[in-house]
Amino acid sequence: MSGSDEPADLARQMREKAQQLAEAAERASDPQERERLEKKSRSMRDRSEQQSGMAAGDVYPQK
Repeated sequence: MSGSDEPADLARQMREKAQQLAEAAERASDPQERERLEKKSRSMRDRSEQQSGMAAGDVYPQK
C-alpha cells in the first residue's frame, strides 16, 4: 500500500465503524445506550469526513 492511500483508507475505515455504531444504536433497547452510540457514530462520521477532506487536499474542515 502506498502512503498516499493511507488517509483514504483511514477515512473509509472510520465511515465503516460509524455505520456499525449507528446500526448498534438502532438495536439498543436502552435509551441512554442508544443515545451514546448515536453520538459516537456522529462523531466518528464527522471525523471521517474531515479525514477524507484532508486526503483530498482540502485544508479547510467541513462544517
